Amino acid sequence: MAGGFEILARNWRCDLGEIDLVCRRGSLVVVGEVKARTSAAFGVPAEAVGPAKRRRLRRLAARFLAEHALTAAAVRFDVVSVLAGEVEVIEAAF
Repeated sequence: MAGGFEILARNWRCDLGEIDLVCRRGSLVVVGEVKARTSAAFGVPAEAVGPAKRRRLRRLAARFLAEHALTAAAVRFDVVSVLAGEVEVIEAAF
């Protein structure tokens, strides 16, 4: 896998919501939120990850770790921003 990451889940769902991507490298777990736009007319995709979405992703990450009996030394939240086909990964976005 790119960067040595193992993909643990794609589009994982539970009653709280959905996580787009969960990856692991060693004891680091990365939760990825993917946002896409065809133009910046309504803002760049990463701007769509506001405070409420961040809170939800933190709760979802805790649930995912608990349900999969995973321990992590660190959990990082990345945003994958896709704008008109251009991909930008914002590591440790929040």
